Parts: sequence; C-alpha cells; structure tokens
Amino acid sequence: MINWCKIGAWKTSLLAQPPLHSPLLAQPPIILSPFLQMEPPEPLQNDQIAPSMSKNAQKRLLKQQRFEAKKAEKKAQMKEHKKREAERKRTEWAEKLASLDEEEREKLIEQRKGMRRERMEKRSEEKGQKLERLQQARANGQNVVIDLEFAHLMTSTELSSLVQQIMYCYALNGRCPMPAHIWLTGCKGEMQDQLTRIPGYDRWLIEKEDKSYIESFKDQKENLVYLTADSENVLDVLDPKAIYIIGGLVDRNRWKGLTMNKANEQGIKTAKLPIGSYLKMSSSQVLTVNQVVEILLKFLESGDWKHSFFEVIPLRKRGEAGTEGNAEEGEGKDEDETEAGADDEDSIGMDDQKAKRPCISAEIKA
Repeated sequence: MINWCKIGAWKTSLLAQPPLHSPLLAQPPIILSPFLQMEPPEPLQNDQIAPSMSKNAQKRLLKQQRFEAKKAEKKAQMKEHKKREAERKRTEWAEKLASLDEEEREKLIEQRKGMRRERMEKRSEEKGQKLERLQQARANGQNVVIDLEFAHLMTSTELSSLVQQIMYCYALNGRCPMPAHIWLTGCKGEMQDQLTRIPGYDRWLIEKEDKSYIESFKDQKENLVYLTADSENVLDVLDPKAIYIIGGLVDRNRWKGLTMNKANEQGIKTAKLPIGSYLKMSSSQVLTVNQVVEILLKFLESGDWKHSFFEVIPLRKRGEAGTEGNAEEGEGKDEDETEAGADDEDSIGMDDQKAKRPCISAEIKA
C-alpha cells in the first residue's frame, strides 16, 4: 500500500512492489537518434582557451588573464585615488583663499601663477632638448631595430603587451642622454592598428617601416646583428656601424629558438648580451623588449655592462654575480614574463616601471 503522507516513504513502497507485467511495458525501448544521444559539451572556463592548448599553456593563459584583471582593478583604484586627491587639493585651496583678505589673496594667486609659468617654461625647455637629442640620434645614433614580423603568432592580448613595451622603449630613449636611433620594422596589420591608437604616436621621432629590416637595410646586410640568447657569440662592445635587432615577440614560450632560426635562414649575424659574465639569473632567464633596449641605452651612456645589467634587471631576478648564467634577450618577452611561464608580477621589470609610469604618459606625446 502506498503511503501518501511522505514522498520518501511513497518512493520506497513503490520501489518495493514487484514489477508489473503489461503489454505496454513489453514494448521495445525507444532508441534516440545519435544526435540526441550525444552528451552536451563541457563549457570552457575561458573563451580564449583553445582546445589544442596544453594544460600548462592553459594555466599560463588563465594566470595572465587573472593578472590583467588585477592590473585593471589597480588602475581603476589609482584613477579614483587621483580624483579624490585632486578634489581634496581644490577644497584646501578654496579654504585657504577664503581665509585671506583681498590683498593677500591676490598676492597668493599671482605667486601660484608665477610658479606654474616657471614649470611650463622648464618643461618646454626639456622637451626642446629631448627633441634635439632624438633628431641627432636619427642622424648618427646607434641603430636599434624592433622586429615586428611575428605579429601573426600572437594573440591580441600579447600584441597589447608588446605595444606597451614599445611605449616604454620610446619614453626611455627620450630620457636618455645618448638616445639610440630606434626602428620599428614589419609594422603592419593589427600591430600597426594598435600602435596608431597611442596618443601622439604619429609624432614619435623613430622610423616606422612596414617593410622588413632585410628590405630596409638591404645595402647594409653585413651590419645586421640579431640579439638572441641562442647565439654562441657574446656581445663585448656595441659597434657603432652595427644594426642590432630585437625580436618583438610575446609568445608565452610557444616558439623556441624562433629568432635564431630566422637569423640563420637570412644569413645574418647573431649575438647575445654578456649577462652570464656578470649575473646568474635566479628565476626565468627572460628579458622584456624594453629591458633589452634600456640595457643597450645604459651601455651607450656608461660603457659598462655590469652597471647596465644591475641598473635594469630587477633584483628579484638576480642570482650570484660573477657566475655563469644565461638570459633570453630579444624575443620580446611579455611585460609579465608569461612567455616563460614565470610569475606574472615579473612584468616588464614591474617594480622598476611603476616608478616610471607617471612621466611616460607625458613623454610619449612628444
């Protein structure tokens, strides 16, 4: 007998009944079509994860996306903080003026205007000196090429990372007492689209070529030197006649030895920075594009590799000095070093770059 009071008891008593024999129950089971028998696919955790990616690659990609989200959150917080600070200063200024009489108020306003004019004049003077240095570098500076022909191997996020590094390169070069003559070659497609969205990019004093460096320097092929950690040639000094090439590639460690193979196929010379003579890298042996450019700029200024490495390479990445080591240079590592699957906070020398960011936004417009 079925107990209608409790559903659980009803199910139990029903299941306990002997099976019923009925012509209707004797019918053959309904067979679903193959399409209806298919199980629904499991949803991807992220739309950008390709099914063909390895588990490690998926982990690195998710790690990068978490880092980007965290970075965007920090950026929003910083923006809100600046807004509050500006409002606080305006309030303090208004209260200060309200506490003064008319004569003192006019005097204070004129004093503030005079200080602002001095700052503007100093800024204008510095900008003029910077433009003069960059013009001289275009005439007789050390040629440094950033090879952008790997854009088709990168995702939009990776391209954005590379664009950010190029922005740093231009800002660093503008501040340097002895700037280099920077070239962007193979600049086309989505890479060019992202670069042109940078405010003031059309006024940058660098060379922007949609052609490859082989075409741009077809009469100086013997002077081309590709910087890659896979090279057996150690760069002792910078040759003023040489044209040093840095691979613009953020590949999350998918393409091993790509720049070395490219240089060999093109029959051009290769070299690597002498990092192993001065440092043993404590973590991933990776440098970002802007770090390589900054090392070259520091060496142009000081002529001292050790000083250049210790000035640029973050402390957390250094091991023991004076021991053999190796470093990847010139394959356009991501600012957060996702190419080697290292910690996301190893970004672009993030600890060093955070201090530089306030002045970069103003300088890239020049």
